[in-house]
Amino acid sequence: MFKGSIVALVTPLKNGEVDLERLDELVEFHIEAGTHGIVPCGTTGESATLTHKQHEEVIQRVVKKVDGRIPVIAGTGSNSTREALKLTQYAQEIGADAALLITPYYNKPTPEGLYRHYKEIAENVSLPIILYNVPSRTAVDMKPETVIRLADLKNIVGIKEASGNVSYTQEILEKTELCVLSGDDAITIPLMSVGASGVISVAANLLPKEMADMTDLMEEGNLAGAAEIHFKLAPLFDVLFIETNPIPVKTALSLQGKIGPEFLMPLCEMEPGNLQKLETVLRELELI
Repeated sequence: MFKGSIVALVTPLKNGEVDLERLDELVEFHIEAGTHGIVPCGTTGESATLTHKQHEEVIQRVVKKVDGRIPVIAGTGSNSTREALKLTQYAQEIGADAALLITPYYNKPTPEGLYRHYKEIAENVSLPIILYNVPSRTAVDMKPETVIRLADLKNIVGIKEASGNVSYTQEILEKTELCVLSGDDAITIPLMSVGASGVISVAANLLPKEMADMTDLMEEGNLAGAAEIHFKLAPLFDVLFIETNPIPVKTALSLQGKIGPEFLMPLCEMEPGNLQKLETVLRELELI
């Protein structure tokens, strides 16, 4: 259902509020570059620190600006089932194409709790739902057995897999019909080689065409062509996680003049040494 390079969109800010003008410009930038889809209000969009009003504002604005040209997968996850349901219902009401729901963080639900969390939301919306497993962020790893149970719910259609375990993806693909999207740019090719559909990408914020081309080549079976792009971008994949995402990618976009140099606390500007490393990679790729 969803495939290719789907950008995990940053949220541009101005004086603590969403910079809607810059947000519109980013959306157009991605559509013109061939990005296959957009995720507003994911981790890269600082979803955990946006106010509820800002969260809804970003989703609504992106849906309106995209206007059906590419899929919009709204980030609507929360560690509160009630809050996640409310956000998902809102995304459905304003016309998002799907919702991306992270595993509840901090409260560390059991496998049964995870199942009930997603089941509650899936049974109260008709919107396609993509699960999101990222144990490094949430301190909970959604086991394949739980994903397989959830795959029986008709509107759970996929999973963003960011555990770094290729075997995990293989098991999901062998035992379900879910689409799998890589949650890590660096392992997009390995996951697509065993059947994943694409990636929800941080690097696409900076190089949307290259990420789209890489996933297109993998879909065509052109591993050599895709690998050439991968190795070119590998230093960028690394440096974008030299500090907590989205600090490096927002800093890079700020250096390009595409957004302002602003984060929602507790995120803050990069350490000088890491900033220098980021700038070096950006210059090598002719991005600044």
